[in-house]
Amino acid sequence: MFWYAIATLTPAAALALAYVLGGVWPWIAVGSITLMVLLMDRIPNELPASDRSGRWLNLLLAGVHLVLLFGGVWAIAGGSDLSGPGRVASFLALGLYAGQVSNSNAHELIHMAPRFLRLAGATVYVSLLHGHHVSAHLRVHHVHAATDDDPNSARLGEGFWAYALRALRGEFIAGLRADTAQRQRARARPTALSHPYVFYVGGAALALLLSFGLAGWDGLAVHVGVAAYAQLQLLLSDYVQHYGLRRGLRADGRREPVGPQHSWNAPSWYSGAMMLNAPRHSDHHMRPGRAFPDLSLDPVKMPMLPRSLPVMATIALVPPLWRRVMDRRAARWQDAAAG
Repeated sequence: MFWYAIATLTPAAALALAYVLGGVWPWIAVGSITLMVLLMDRIPNELPASDRSGRWLNLLLAGVHLVLLFGGVWAIAGGSDLSGPGRVASFLALGLYAGQVSNSNAHELIHMAPRFLRLAGATVYVSLLHGHHVSAHLRVHHVHAATDDDPNSARLGEGFWAYALRALRGEFIAGLRADTAQRQRARARPTALSHPYVFYVGGAALALLLSFGLAGWDGLAVHVGVAAYAQLQLLLSDYVQHYGLRRGLRADGRREPVGPQHSWNAPSWYSGAMMLNAPRHSDHHMRPGRAFPDLSLDPVKMPMLPRSLPVMATIALVPPLWRRVMDRRAARWQDAAAG
């Protein structure tokens, strides 16, 4: 757990110091989740699989996220002595942290068996105004990944910005339909207020109300901005990790099961630790209940990205460059699967 804790808590500590001390700390916070990650990934190292669950770190990070989010709303909106550039840097650092660490941690939590852990993960997503991702991810993405029935699986040749517009709307509707259909199949008719989307939407409204109470309209704007930034990074992660890979049809006309060839992976060790092994995506899809320290990589059977997930997400922002880097790689994996 050492490197997972270092990679996730170092930028959190830098952010907290930025809120309190200002000065160079906002820039240190930005550097700790960008330049430091890039440099550490270049140092030869690896994260061996472990049978330890890491739940204590997951719960700690959920609490840290809420403190940093609402503390950041207060500090960036004017509650602290941050300078103008310091506020910009703090906003960038908080958005990056929410997008890369908090999203990854929430993803890990919603896959856990204990209900209170799943609730903790959902609360993180709700605080980022993206609670519906819980239902879309569990009930749609993991069922239909690498098919056109999953709004979060990018098609070959589809640019990120076109994908983002489609996925934003698609996952909200797909998750709602999946939840509603499951409730209709229940033996005992559930109450309207027990619908998960009541929590997602109502919880988001309460989170925004809290930010308004902390820092007025400026606080509300900061919260919405950070949430949008975090959502953008979540969409980038889904886009990169499933781009151009599709499950084939079996002889009976049904889709083949999800296999190692249906997700892109990244072996970069430090960014992997920071994102709690989210870049080990194939193993996660084959065994969704497996704890993050135990996820493994197989460079022969699993498609590998040429760079770390954060670097590839940055490239994806420029669709022509992304297609030049990835289209041939995706086509080769599809051809190999078809053969």
